[in-house]
Amino acid sequence: MLSEFNLKNKVAIVTGGCRGLGKAMAMGLAKHGCNIVISDIIEKESEKTAKEIKKLGVKAIAVKTDVSSKDSVDNLIKETIKRFKKIDILINNAGIYNPTPLETMKKQEWDKIMNINLNGYLLCVQSVFPYMKKQKKGAIINVASVAGLSAFANSAAYNCSKAAINMLTKTIATDWAKYGIRCNSICPGVIVTPMTEGLLRDKGFQMMIKTGTPLQRPGKAEELAGLAVYLASDASSYVNGAIIPIDGGWTSHL
Repeated sequence: MLSEFNLKNKVAIVTGGCRGLGKAMAMGLAKHGCNIVISDIIEKESEKTAKEIKKLGVKAIAVKTDVSSKDSVDNLIKETIKRFKKIDILINNAGIYNPTPLETMKKQEWDKIMNINLNGYLLCVQSVFPYMKKQKKGAIINVASVAGLSAFANSAAYNCSKAAINMLTKTIATDWAKYGIRCNSICPGVIVTPMTEGLLRDKGFQMMIKTGTPLQRPGKAEELAGLAVYLASDASSYVNGAIIPIDGGWTSHL
């Protein structure tokens, strides 16, 4: 293990961390020595994931969190500080996807996606800021999507939330670098997760992946772990404000 990738005794919060991309990234960080806080609305599955992570020889807790609620996010931070006394890494990953044609979308649907996918990220970064500022160091990783770079059909709210996340990333990178806080975005393509199971059963969608992705397949959640470890570690100490697709080449021809 390269010393730059050593996350021993670091503390990371991973929102939406009980399964899918969040779990894969949490496990990846834990394998490099990082202590993990699994933040998710699904309490039992979060506790199960935390137990799995402990088996890797690190500390882990689960905190039930609704990222769209400031009180819930404040409780997440309070519980993290109570247990670990610090926060070194935040991975903003919690999100939802509900495809709806723009012309029939209700405002409540738009608001729900924005409140979780975008406002939830804002609440989390604002809540960790005082602790990262005090220690003069921190790594924030925002999980956006290639949908924030190239629009998915019938997904207006999702597309806009992910594009806004990328601009939030650039803003944090610009405003908070003076405090030693770095912020970068990961933009996954189509990854096999519980969120995409339905889409990936559709033969038309399968063909779109095959013809639109140079690697001709969807990604695996574990394939995000290496990038997350890199961005969380000192190996990426000069990487700030980057928007990084991890999509099998999907965006290479945009």
